[in-house]
Amino acid sequence: MKFDELGLTKELLKILEEQGISQPTEIQEKAIPLALQGKDLIGSAKTGSGKTLSFSLPIIEHIQQGTPSQALILVPTRELAQQVGEVFEIFSKTKGLRTAVVYGGVDIKNQIQAVKYAEIVVGTPGRILDHLERRTLEFFNLKILVLDEADRMLDMGFYEDVTEIVKQCPIKRQTMLFSATISQDIDYLASKYMKSPSEVSAAAYVDASKLEQIYYDVPQYLKFSLLVHLLKEEKSGLAMIFCATRDNADFVGKNLSALGIDTMVIHGGFSQDKRTKIMQHFKSGKFYSLVCTDVAARGLDIDEVSHVYNYDIPKTTEEYIHRIGRTARAGREGKAISLVSERDYDNLNAVLKGAEVKIKSAELPKLERVFIKWFPERTEFRRGHGKYRGGRERFGRRESGRGDRRESHNRPRHRFTHNKPTHRFKKRFR
Repeated sequence: MKFDELGLTKELLKILEEQGISQPTEIQEKAIPLALQGKDLIGSAKTGSGKTLSFSLPIIEHIQQGTPSQALILVPTRELAQQVGEVFEIFSKTKGLRTAVVYGGVDIKNQIQAVKYAEIVVGTPGRILDHLERRTLEFFNLKILVLDEADRMLDMGFYEDVTEIVKQCPIKRQTMLFSATISQDIDYLASKYMKSPSEVSAAAYVDASKLEQIYYDVPQYLKFSLLVHLLKEEKSGLAMIFCATRDNADFVGKNLSALGIDTMVIHGGFSQDKRTKIMQHFKSGKFYSLVCTDVAARGLDIDEVSHVYNYDIPKTTEEYIHRIGRTARAGREGKAISLVSERDYDNLNAVLKGAEVKIKSAELPKLERVFIKWFPERTEFRRGHGKYRGGRERFGRRESGRGDRRESHNRPRHRFTHNKPTHRFKKRFR
């Protein structure tokens, strides 16, 4: 099926052609006709399936210029809000529609001006609530509500925010919900706030035949050295390296940079302006590898990524799939490489329970140990403070594996004599 068979106007078809998009994905093929009919819709589709066009094109068809806040799209993260906003800017240009993208971490004043006149509002739940409480945003004219990456929003603790926002929307509206997984909370939201929704589902837009998945069983002290070896030896385009924590992302990124590998880091600890610039530079190919936490794993559309490295193994099959969904997109070849040390075994076993996950073991190559030049800061011992026996505290930010901040039950035990470490190393190798 082609886009001209889905009921879209010539103006949108022309923009699709200009953008080099000729064939609808499975979710677009199923969802767009229903959305154009004004029906409530639940779309179950994983990362990379093309969900954004599934709701943005029908919204652009339905709303008219001149009346503010006719469509609201709720998304879990700032990066996804920006990406969705960019899509609306591109495809609504011929109708002269305005899009306001609102999220936290930046000055609200400019956003207040933007939402006054924008027909389409894209935002994160917290900042949308901010505007509602300030009465700088009203939904009297709202026709269409979209909950994008709904499962992620609930995972991030936005359930109450989302329900409060939905309650302030007109009862007479079209509601579309898109989610990678359909949980009980998602079912409850749908049953309470949607009217006889149609359900569609689609596989990820990742070509399994072009995606190679392998893992290396590597000692913890060689894990970083293996990553360096692979980044130098693997022929690739852009590479994304996923870490479990901000501390570990900083550890990996700063040490890669110290070795001359073209790398930048992104995680939730950075300001929004910095995160935006980093993503823009990465998309444009100004640097080769991006070290990130799962904040960048979902929803972001970067077709040129050829390699995904799991420096830390995620805890669930779903998170693993969202990570590797960054590569092997739109007919391109891709490779997902997981670095597994002893502390990752439980997570790997959990990931492998998914029937759709097929990861092959690879033989560990010959490699040299790499000298570690940067470590996270640690707090000093202090007498008379802390909750440990003797009034002393241990390392305040002890990173297991020197950079991998985990829950205490995952950390290796350390030998202490009277709460003091029995060894110190001036130089460490990994």
